[in-house]
Amino acid sequence: NRDKPEISSGLSLFEDITHQPRLAMRPCSRPLNRIRNMQTIIAPSNSIIIYLILIHKNLHEPMYIFIAALLLNVVIYSTTIYPKLLIDFLSEKQIISYSACLFQFFIIYSLGCSEFFLLAAMAYDRYPAICKPLQYPTIMRKSTVTWLVPATSIAVQAIGMAKSKLCSFHLKSIFCNNTIYTLQCVRSKLVTVFGIVCYFDFVILPLLFIVFTYTKIFIVSYHSCKEIKKKAAETCLPHILVLVSFSCFGVYDVTIARVESDFPKTARFIVSLQLILYQPLFNPLIYGLKMKEISKHLKRLTLML
Repeated sequence: NRDKPEISSGLSLFEDITHQPRLAMRPCSRPLNRIRNMQTIIAPSNSIIIYLILIHKNLHEPMYIFIAALLLNVVIYSTTIYPKLLIDFLSEKQIISYSACLFQFFIIYSLGCSEFFLLAAMAYDRYPAICKPLQYPTIMRKSTVTWLVPATSIAVQAIGMAKSKLCSFHLKSIFCNNTIYTLQCVRSKLVTVFGIVCYFDFVILPLLFIVFTYTKIFIVSYHSCKEIKKKAAETCLPHILVLVSFSCFGVYDVTIARVESDFPKTARFIVSLQLILYQPLFNPLIYGLKMKEISKHLKRLTLML
C-alpha cells in the first residue's frame, strides 16, 4: 500500500536465456557491451542526419523535415530507454517506481503515435509531389502536422492508470510497455475504452490513410513515364520499409503484451531487444542510404572527416 510502489522489471529474462546467475551480468557480459555499443551509435547516427537536414537549404523541404522529426523521436526514445536499461544490467535487482514506469510508458507511446502521424504526413507529402507536382508548393505550404494530440491523449491514459490499484509488482518486460496493464488488480473500463479509441485514432486511421495514399501513388506512377516511376520508387520505398518495420513491432505490442498471451520468454526477449537496439538504427540507415540527397551530403561529410 505504498504511495509509489516499486516494480521489478523483466530483465531477469536474461537469466532464463543464458542459464547464468545474475552476477554474471556485469560490464564484461555480451548483452551489456552490445547495449553500450548500440547506444554510442544510435544517438550520433540519428543526430548527424538531423544536423545535415538543418544546415543544408536544399533539404528544407517538408519530406526532409518529417524525416528529421522521425529521427528526433528516435533520439528521445533512446535517451528514455537506455540509461535505465544500463542501470538494470549493472544492478542486482531491476526495479523501477510505478510513477517512473508510467512516465516511460507515456514517452514510448507518445513517440510511437507521433511516428504514425509523421509517416501519414510523409505519404500526404509524396502524393502531390509525384501525382500533382505543379500544385505541390501550394498544397504543402498550407499543411501543418502536430504531435500535441497523441501526447495529450497518452497523458490522459497514463494519469488514469496512476490511480489503479496494483496486485502484481513484476513487469513481464524489460521496459514499461503495454504489459503495465497486467500489474493492475482490475483494469479500468474507462482507461481500456480510451486506449482502444486512441489506438484507432492514432494508429489504425493513419495506417489506412498511408495504405490508401501509396496505393494511389503506385497506380498513377504505373501509368506514367519511367522518370515518375523512378521518383516514386526512390522516395516512397524508404518510407514503406520504415512503416512495415514499425508496424510489425506495433502488432507485437498489442497482440502479445496487452492480451497477456503465453509468449515464450526467449522469443519475447528477442523481439524486445530488436525493438530497443536495432529498430532505432533502422531509420538512419534507410534514410541515410536510400534518400539520394541525404546520402550525397552524408558522403561529403564523411570525406571531410
